[in-house]
Amino acid sequence: MKKRESFSSRWGFILSCIGSAVGMGNIWMFSTRVSLYGGGSFLIPYFIFVVLIACTGVIGEMSFGRATRSGPIDAFGQAAAMRNKKNVGRALGLIPVLGSLAMAIGYTVVMGWILKYAVGTFTGATLAPTDVEGFGAAFGGMASAFGNNAWQITALVLCVLIMMFGIGKGIEKANKVMMPVFFCLFVILAVYVALQPGAADGYRYIFRIDPAALCNPKTWIFALGQAFFSLSVAGNGTLIYGSYLPDKENIPASAFRVAFFDTLAAILAALVIIPAMATTGAQLDQGGPGLLFIFLPNLIKGMPGGRIIAIIFFVAVLFAGMTSLLNLYEAPIATVQEKFNLSRVPACAVVGGFGVVVSILIQGIVSGWMDILSIYICPLGAGLAGIMFFWVCGKDYVEKQVNTGRETPFAGWFYPLCKYLYVPVCFIVLILGIVFGGI
Repeated sequence: MKKRESFSSRWGFILSCIGSAVGMGNIWMFSTRVSLYGGGSFLIPYFIFVVLIACTGVIGEMSFGRATRSGPIDAFGQAAAMRNKKNVGRALGLIPVLGSLAMAIGYTVVMGWILKYAVGTFTGATLAPTDVEGFGAAFGGMASAFGNNAWQITALVLCVLIMMFGIGKGIEKANKVMMPVFFCLFVILAVYVALQPGAADGYRYIFRIDPAALCNPKTWIFALGQAFFSLSVAGNGTLIYGSYLPDKENIPASAFRVAFFDTLAAILAALVIIPAMATTGAQLDQGGPGLLFIFLPNLIKGMPGGRIIAIIFFVAVLFAGMTSLLNLYEAPIATVQEKFNLSRVPACAVVGGFGVVVSILIQGIVSGWMDILSIYICPLGAGLAGIMFFWVCGKDYVEKQVNTGRETPFAGWFYPLCKYLYVPVCFIVLILGIVFGGI
C-alpha cells in the first residue's frame, strides 16, 4: 500500500487549516455583520459559537479524517461499515466531496477577480475609476458572463501548480508563506488606519454594546452562521487535512489554535475596514463582493498613500483567498487519486481542467451558485460527517481517536456535546439558511 502523504510539521498543518478557514467571509462579510448587528453585541454570540464549533465540529472532523486516513467517501464508508452499511456511507460521502468541488469552482471565479485587482494595484488599473459609479461599472463588467476568463484561468493554474507539489512541499509550504504574510499585511493596515483622523469612531462602533441588538434573534442567528462557515466545517476540507496528520498530533490543541487565528483574522479585517469607513463618515451596510471590489477601492483611492494601501490590501486578500482555494480543491483531488488510482500530478490536472471549464461557464451566475452551496451543501456535509463520526462510530471509537496524541484524556463532556448539540446545530444552520436565504 502506498504511503499516504502528510504534513511535515505541526505548524505547517495548523497554518494550512488557518488558511482554509481564513477567506472572503472573514473580510467581506464579518465586518458588515459586526456593523449591522450592534458591534460588540454581535461579537459576544460570535465568540460563543466559535468556541462551541471549534471544540466540537473542528475537532471531530480532524479526528475523523485521521482515524480513517482517507477522504470523505472512504471515511463515511468505514464508519458505515461498522453497521454493515458501507456502500450507503460511501454514497453519502460523495455529497461533501461534490460540495467541495462545486464550492472550489465558484471560489475560482472570485479568485479571478481578486487576482485581477491585486495585479491592477501595481499597474494602476484597480484605482483608475474616478468615482463609486466607475468602480461599480468596472466590477460589473468583470463579474459578467465570460468577463474575466484570463485572470480566472491564471488563478486556477497557480492553485493547481501548488497542489501538484503535494501536501508537504505544496500546500504546507504555500500556507507557511501566505498566512504569516497575510497577518503581517493586515496588521500594517490596521496600524495605518488607526492613525487616520476619525478612526476612533470606528473602534467605538465595533466594540459598543447595544442591548437591543443583543436581544435581537437575528444577531444570534447570523453570528452562528458566521462562526459556522468561517471555521470550514463541511465534512470535506478539515476532514481531508486531518487525514494527513500523524498519530502524535494533539488535535484538540490544534483545533483551538485554528479557531483563535481564524477569529483574529476576522477581527483584524474589522479593525481595518470599519474604522476606514468611519474616517469618511460612510455607513458600512454593504457586504459581499460589492464591499471588496467597489466601495473599499473607492475609499482607498481617497486615502493618503492610497496606491500603497491598495497593494497591501489586495495582496493580503489574494493570499487569504488562495489558501482557501487550495483547501477546497484538495478533497476532490484526493478522491480522484483514491478512486482512480492516479498519482498526484494527473489528479490535479484532471480536477483543474474540469474546474477551468465549469468556472468559466458559471461566471455570470456565481452568486446564486455559491448561495445554494452555502445554504444547502455545507451544513448538510457537516451534519452528515457529524452523524457518521458521533452517532455511527460510537462513544468508545470517538474518544479513542480524539485522545490519540494527547498526554491527558480530553474532557468527558466532549462526546455528548457533539452528539446531542453540535450535530443538531448543523441541521439548524441548514434550516435557518433556507428560511433567511443564507446566514
